[in-house]
Amino acid sequence: MELDRHDNYSEQRTEHHEKLQNANTLMAVEMIGQFLQDKISSRLLYLARQNLPAHWLSFTQRLQLLGANSLALRKSRTLSPEALLQLTSDSCMVLSRECKTNSQKKFQTVMSSEYLSSSASLCHGASHSALWIPLDLVLEDSMDGYQVSATSAIETISGLIKTLRAINGTSWHDTFLGLWLATLRLVQRERDPIDGPMPHLETRLCMLLCIIPLVVGDLIEEEEERTPVDEKDNGPTGFWKEKKVAGKCRDDLVSSLQVLGDYQSLLTPPQPVLAAANQAAAKAMLFVSGITIGSAYFDCLNMTEMPVDCSGNMRHLIVEACIARNLLDTSAYLWPGYVNGRINQIPQCMPAQVPGWSSFMKGTPLTSVMVNALVSSPATSLAELEKIFEIAIEGSEDEKISAAAILCGASLICGWNIQEHTVHFILRLLSPPVPAENTEGNNYLINYAPILNVLFVGIASVDCVQIFSLHGLVPQLACSLMPICEVFGSCVPNISWTLTSGEEISAHAVFSNAFILLLKLWRFNRPPLEYGIGDVPTVGSQLTPEYLLLVRNSHLMSAGNIHKDRNRRRLSEIASLSSPNSVFVDSFPKLKVWYRQHQACIASTLSGLVHGTPFHQIVEGLLNMMFRKINRGSQTTITSGSSSSSGPANEDASIGPKLPAWDILEAIPFVVDAALTACAHGRLSPRELATGLKDLADFLPASLATIISYFSAEVTRGVWKPVFMNGTDWPSPAANLLNVEGQIRKILAATGVDVPSLASGDSCPATLPLPLAAFTSLTITYKVDKASERFLNLAGQTLESLAAGCPWPCMPIVASLWTLKAKRWSDFLIFSASRTVFLHNSDAAVQLLKSCFTATLGMNSSPISSSGGVGALLGHGFKYHLCGGLCPVAPGILYLRAYGSIRDVVFLTEEIVSILMHSVREIVCSGLPRDRLEKLKANKDGIKYGQVSLAASMTRVKLAAALGASLVWISGGLMLVQLLIKETLPSWFISVQRLDQEEKSGGMVAMLGGYALAYFAVLCGAFAWGVDSSSSASKRRPKVLGTHMEFLASALDGKISLGCDSATWRAYVSGFVSLMVGCTPNWVLEVDVHVLKRLSNGLRQLNEEELALALLGVGGVGTMDAAAELIIDTEI
Repeated sequence: MELDRHDNYSEQRTEHHEKLQNANTLMAVEMIGQFLQDKISSRLLYLARQNLPAHWLSFTQRLQLLGANSLALRKSRTLSPEALLQLTSDSCMVLSRECKTNSQKKFQTVMSSEYLSSSASLCHGASHSALWIPLDLVLEDSMDGYQVSATSAIETISGLIKTLRAINGTSWHDTFLGLWLATLRLVQRERDPIDGPMPHLETRLCMLLCIIPLVVGDLIEEEEERTPVDEKDNGPTGFWKEKKVAGKCRDDLVSSLQVLGDYQSLLTPPQPVLAAANQAAAKAMLFVSGITIGSAYFDCLNMTEMPVDCSGNMRHLIVEACIARNLLDTSAYLWPGYVNGRINQIPQCMPAQVPGWSSFMKGTPLTSVMVNALVSSPATSLAELEKIFEIAIEGSEDEKISAAAILCGASLICGWNIQEHTVHFILRLLSPPVPAENTEGNNYLINYAPILNVLFVGIASVDCVQIFSLHGLVPQLACSLMPICEVFGSCVPNISWTLTSGEEISAHAVFSNAFILLLKLWRFNRPPLEYGIGDVPTVGSQLTPEYLLLVRNSHLMSAGNIHKDRNRRRLSEIASLSSPNSVFVDSFPKLKVWYRQHQACIASTLSGLVHGTPFHQIVEGLLNMMFRKINRGSQTTITSGSSSSSGPANEDASIGPKLPAWDILEAIPFVVDAALTACAHGRLSPRELATGLKDLADFLPASLATIISYFSAEVTRGVWKPVFMNGTDWPSPAANLLNVEGQIRKILAATGVDVPSLASGDSCPATLPLPLAAFTSLTITYKVDKASERFLNLAGQTLESLAAGCPWPCMPIVASLWTLKAKRWSDFLIFSASRTVFLHNSDAAVQLLKSCFTATLGMNSSPISSSGGVGALLGHGFKYHLCGGLCPVAPGILYLRAYGSIRDVVFLTEEIVSILMHSVREIVCSGLPRDRLEKLKANKDGIKYGQVSLAASMTRVKLAAALGASLVWISGGLMLVQLLIKETLPSWFISVQRLDQEEKSGGMVAMLGGYALAYFAVLCGAFAWGVDSSSSASKRRPKVLGTHMEFLASALDGKISLGCDSATWRAYVSGFVSLMVGCTPNWVLEVDVHVLKRLSNGLRQLNEEELALALLGVGGVGTMDAAAELIIDTEI
């Protein structure tokens, strides 16, 4: 009996323990729910969620396990498993309270991106395209043939897209649509181009149909491969910013291309690509109709024989480019409205055998007819290119030359679907493999002379060089050319090769073609004044041989990094296949000697020529060759000394010295100096000087580079007397000088620039400095044909730069002489001359900047810019009037082509800030009537009345800020942006500002001005550094940003006295911090914790508690304690 009672007790005790355990479990679970529901504790937990994502993930996973398996939770009357999990969702876990401060409300209202597509914004001409004005400007700037970039356009545009998407808060659908529309506008601006040595439609189509699809592919890959939690790489805020949905980004690409069909005006194909667009549409129609044909059919497809209209547009070409890169599949052909119908049978228009890629792939040999066909039509697949490349490597000598010509033909220029592979194969051919038994350095390259020369000539055009630049391959191209120049420049000219065509090429010819191409890849031909003021060089001025090799080596060093994007993988692969080792200028001693001589020539006058030495004999031999006819007819000989010598000339000099090219180039500065001195003293006529210089350039075409170097130095030094361009001694510009000057004034006036100081050509005789006159005369002796194009392109840019640096009207004189020489280039030459006005007149540059802002904002009465937006800023590019002549050029086009001529870019930045603030005043005063301004002034909130007017005004303010940020970034790059944030903006806030207009507008100008500066500053930084840490420039961000945040904190602490309006300062601080917290949270993590805490305290003094808390909330683990204290303080 006692035993039964004991067992009973044990059972009751066990049951009681179980009840207690279940009750405790239920209480604990409900307490967790209460913690998550409590305002204070949930906000504290949000800090952990925000800054410790891995720990938070573990916590939520255990909650999920609890919700799935806990019987106690299922019995709870107050909390269900679903409700528990809901409490940890995005919608329930928030840091801020429901109430916000007035300034927070204002900022979120006026900075909301939804207003950029509202009806209010449309009525002011700021359409959806306004979001993408920075992209339009960058795309158009990349078409400037006067500069090449060491950075891939893919990298630049990808970073820009990520920045604009983060700042504007757009979806991937809108982002892709904006990208396509901006690039289509780029193409449409080249519909009726002017003629001249500048990138044309081919380069713009490369951007639309090759570069942009590669950008899209990189963005999609980055989105799809991003890991859910990576505290080390992404930072604590990276994952929780946005939920990633597999395939969503790709679906948005599809939807954007479907919507693109509604923009018919942008989709009209330019005439040169009409056939390709029709062919793409026919291909889709045949697929939809279930008809399978080979590629040979398209080689002879005639659209007139198709039973259904197969007219295509640019969208068909874009879709084909995306399909070729596996971004889309052929289901795109089934989109509504993509094709005009179906067909039942194939038109019988194909002959039995057509010379083309299809027959080539079937084994047809490379006859001359076949080669011509393959040169004139692009390859359609990578397999076709690979077969051509294989022939270029392993074929006979004739086949190798033909294959090289094919690669440099249509496949490079208009093979948009495979262009990235074409440039890759060309670069590999430029870096032949080193033989295993090689013991003679780089001399094995001599055996490749014929094929290398074909490649040099084939890629020498302006468009081809620009295509390599867009692909980011300029550093690798330079690296491939340097050893070739080193070897062939060291060869004596009696080494030559005879081609099957009978043409004979010498080592001098091969060297010259390679060397001239190499020099186009950095700004060697610009005078020293081009390099800007102080520590802020203009964009591209850092392009030197050393810099290009450093960039190329950086591609090689990143070859093993598995985390890099597809573009960097491409560049790494190309670099490693061309040469697996790092390359430095010291590897090329001859090139290095020439480059040092080039720099010394610019820095100081010539010295060191000793009579009687072998080097002096080379100089004398070259002079005798140049002026042999004069020497034979006279007892006076042109020598390298300051006086002449008597005696007969050397009869053997007529054939030129048999010396390596590097030896000749070293002597040329002394040769040209002797000839120019003789001309200055009357011993040599101007015509004889020009003829002698041309003979020298014909003997060794590469000598043009050193001639340019010498003339650049002498023109810059300014020690030579001017000469009269009178038509007797020197060529005369009188026939059209007045017309050229008048056209320049018209171009400037059409963009709102008035320069009264431009003197008319009839007020004084036309004169030029002697070196400039000599150089101009030399360039005029060249024929304007394809054979001379690669030399004229190099000389022409230098001529313009030198003339621009001389007193006005030297530039119109040079332009006049060249318009007489090449009438079909007249519009190009006159426009180029008009750009140089801004080098001489800083006020003209300011006027042009103002015109850019007024046109973009639609604040101009001119018909071309009254509607505002991208159309008014960039217009139609360059076009002819129907009656002849150049149409008015939009101000943005003129600025993008002229900013390189402006030396003081720091001055430009200060002016842009000033014009931005002036634009804010104009926007407010023109957009809000006086009665509304008074009511806004009387209303404490100021946002409740006139909501649409304020929204519309802020839309235009944001547009002005985006334009200003774009112009700063384009004009000066990273260095100028950093100077802006470190010095220009702090100086502006400290200096005393005028307040009269702000008082009239009830403080609205001051508030919107502060927000405009905040948007402007963040955009500048985001353009230069990126919103994440993927770019190399982002490594410089912490120091510069930390300096600026220290300035903000010190000013809020009262340690710095400010001269600006208090409303402007308050709006700037709240706007800048809000944009950082909401759009660039990775930036906050790079700021010192103590500075963040000081800044948070300052924001609290401005009654910005929520913003202060948000700043600490994204500041990382180091600010969690301060954030927790603030949460508790604000709730008590």
